[in-house]
Amino acid sequence: MMDREKTIGETLVDGLAARDVTCVFGIPGVHTVELYRGLAASGIRHVTPRHEQGAGFMADGYARVSGKPGVAFVITGPGLTNTLTPMAQARADSVPMLVISGVNAQASLGQGMGHLHELPDQQGLAQTVALTSQHVAKPTDLNSALNKAFSPFAEGRPGPTHIQIPLDVAGSAAAELATPTRVAQPAVEAALVQQAAQLLATAKNPLILAGGGARRAGEALRLLAERLNAPVVQTTNGRGLMYQHPLGVPASPSLASVRGLIAGADVVLALGTEFGPTDYDMYATGAWPQMRQLIRVDICEKQLERHPARLPIRAEVGGFAAALLAALPSNCSGVDGAPRAAETRAAALAEIGEDYRAQVAVLDAVRDAIPNSLMVGDSTQPIYAGNLYYDHDRPGGWFNAATGYGALGYGIPAAIGAAIAAPEAPVICIVGDGGAQFSLPEIMTAVDENLSITFVIWNNQGYREIATSMQEVGVEVIGCDPTPPRFCDTARCFGIPHLAVSDDPAEISAAMARSAGQGPRIVEIAAPVFAAAKS
Repeated sequence: MMDREKTIGETLVDGLAARDVTCVFGIPGVHTVELYRGLAASGIRHVTPRHEQGAGFMADGYARVSGKPGVAFVITGPGLTNTLTPMAQARADSVPMLVISGVNAQASLGQGMGHLHELPDQQGLAQTVALTSQHVAKPTDLNSALNKAFSPFAEGRPGPTHIQIPLDVAGSAAAELATPTRVAQPAVEAALVQQAAQLLATAKNPLILAGGGARRAGEALRLLAERLNAPVVQTTNGRGLMYQHPLGVPASPSLASVRGLIAGADVVLALGTEFGPTDYDMYATGAWPQMRQLIRVDICEKQLERHPARLPIRAEVGGFAAALLAALPSNCSGVDGAPRAAETRAAALAEIGEDYRAQVAVLDAVRDAIPNSLMVGDSTQPIYAGNLYYDHDRPGGWFNAATGYGALGYGIPAAIGAAIAAPEAPVICIVGDGGAQFSLPEIMTAVDENLSITFVIWNNQGYREIATSMQEVGVEVIGCDPTPPRFCDTARCFGIPHLAVSDDPAEISAAMARSAGQGPRIVEIAAPVFAAAKS
């Protein structure tokens, strides 16, 4: 029985547990020792990455799959700066993430005295990417800091938040833990639902755009599409919502064929999609998909202000979709939804070209060999191809860092976070040989945690996508041929299986199906090498 007051670190752990945090990712350091006090006895799982960037990306993957905030513990200075890249990725993709760091003693802040891990303004640096950054100046600030850090996860578009606790405060006695503040999502306005229903009920060629904000509303989305007889275009983070459905269009709205479908719609219902260029104008044409009557539903008021709509509605997608279904008549006017969708699917697949179609065939083989998987990607050719056109078989099961902020090195640690969030689900990580070298040591975390992840390495011995881009604009290819390690030897050093295959889909499918679900392993695909990158 404790006969002393709890410290800030112990109360922090209690506060996290009270907010349903069950896992944290972090690397302890001398500046965070006190934050770890009480963690071992709390029941909260601690996962140790090999780099703080890995901690942030693991928290990201965990959050996307679990729906709960991913939490990272990092040290003062370099720990925080190493985590800024994952925080920026999380902000771009609306992923709830809390980074808790130490900071030097308050009297030293901004003084430039040469203390260990000193930054001129650590909080100011965090604020460049965090939705909110809280400084715990005294013990009584902790409850407020936790409430403010968790608030954005519930009341609007989520993203990364930050709390820093100074060395001279971390070990002090804490104030009593208060009950967490609960923030409710904004209620769906009935009048706006009725207006949307009136527009959609009489539409002849309605269309739905489904983004990442709809990923947890799959059943309501399907019913809504069927009621309206409306094709559903799914952005990168919306894939898997309409798998093999006649109304599904698992293709990028940057493609001309998909833009044509959108332009032909008399009413467009956009659900939880940012309208970001990496989804809607990835070719940087400066042109935007043409939309006539746009009904836009988003949880973020600022997002609604950025693109004009006939009817902007601030709401959580699942609640809105359910309310809209109840308001729509059973006999809506939409026609030819399935033929329009089928025509667009065929045209989009033809449009992406032979090389990308071959890589989509690889993705299809991987998916079919291990159904219902979480497929986590890095910036690599099969992922680029899949973001243009690929139909996944699990809602929320296809995500990567090749859109938005576009951080390379994301795939391996994010897949680890995903596997921890859903231990029952098979996890497939698809990375290139170049991107794998950004975060290869993190595979040892999967070994430590005995996670069933298949790390698929697309090995074309270089940065082929960049080399192609340089060549296309007449720049001599340079810097695109970093020599990859012998991944078979890497796997042996990690103590995990390694399978080497060609890029033939049948061979890949057989390799993926073999020994699946038995801890981490590497499947290395010998992809075509871009000659210019090696010349």
